[in-house]
Amino acid sequence: MDASQEYCLNDACPSRGKIGQGNIVIHDSSRGRYRCNICKKTFNKRRGTALEGIRKPDDLFVIVISLLSHGCPIQAVVYTYEIDERTVADWQMRAGLHCEKIHQDKIEQGNLDPKQAQIDEIRVKAREMVIWMGLAMMVPTRLWMAGLVSKTRDSNFTDKLLQKVRNCCVALSALLICVDGLKSYLKSIIKAFREKVKDKPGPGAPRKEVWPDLHIGVVIKRMEKRRVKEVIHRIAYGTEEMVNALLKSSRGGKVINTSFIERLNGTFRERLASLTRKCRHAASKMETLHAGMYLIGCTYNFCIPHDELSKPKSQGGIGPYTPAMASSLTDHVWSMKELLTYKIIPPPLPTSKRKYRRRLQKVSSTIEHKKPVMRLRKGVLCSTTG
Repeated sequence: MDASQEYCLNDACPSRGKIGQGNIVIHDSSRGRYRCNICKKTFNKRRGTALEGIRKPDDLFVIVISLLSHGCPIQAVVYTYEIDERTVADWQMRAGLHCEKIHQDKIEQGNLDPKQAQIDEIRVKAREMVIWMGLAMMVPTRLWMAGLVSKTRDSNFTDKLLQKVRNCCVALSALLICVDGLKSYLKSIIKAFREKVKDKPGPGAPRKEVWPDLHIGVVIKRMEKRRVKEVIHRIAYGTEEMVNALLKSSRGGKVINTSFIERLNGTFRERLASLTRKCRHAASKMETLHAGMYLIGCTYNFCIPHDELSKPKSQGGIGPYTPAMASSLTDHVWSMKELLTYKIIPPPLPTSKRKYRRRLQKVSSTIEHKKPVMRLRKGVLCSTTG
């Protein structure tokens, strides 16, 4: 156990989220517990990870999550390791929610320059309902950027999905977004990629301007007897010259396309058992697909080298390379255990205005209570405290 790399996770502790303060010491090495010398609280070394509260061995949990992240059905895990089905489902949910926090901490920080992003949806046939899963990826590095699960495919669905994509991108960067023929995409993209501009100082709401280097490409496929008869490529927003320049710089093909996101859709269908077509493992809750989507997406970004990015050293490449490494989010390939035990550092404890106001009222009332009062005693003017 190394207490130098730990930090307090107590929400009320002044040193919350601060590393290297010297306030964390080992409390019980046999049980793996630390103690904070400031708030005097103890916590387990698993706290803040996906293994928190797990009563099974760590290696078994990591193996089960690895199998689930590669498309193994829950029933196969239950039969092989003799674990209760509800336990396996709970582990998958726990790992997925943990991966969602990692995704928000690493990717949704507004530091990416995608140049080209592609967005598409997967139609998921669940039990007694149909669910839509929207996915977005960064073409140059093959990074999965955002995802959304919804029962409807309308403007609210596209608005939320595009807002997640906006949270990943550097403001005012040159960007080409390729989508399919869904009508709500155009308005949602323009709505998400706007910045507030204040022309004159003073009262009044600022106006919103669309990014000057934003471009939108649309791919429309006309089907006949379940086969593609015609494919239409058109520019819905922007200039043709800039679109061609972004296609070339992002190495995303010579024409507007959605082939990269369609390949990613196939990867998700392969690695998440609930997404396979005509299967007996259909999901019954949206939460299951939501957690499974983030589990597959995080393992795809951080743990699994991409074939297109990982060129062998004999051919001038650098060996195994993940989309997260190509996006400069990490410098090595993560193991599954590293992903599940990764701790998100919480923000520092904010100062509460309410507590500060109450403290001022308490101090002021004490001062008023002890304020000197001039009284006349036996003909002599003297001061006393009230």
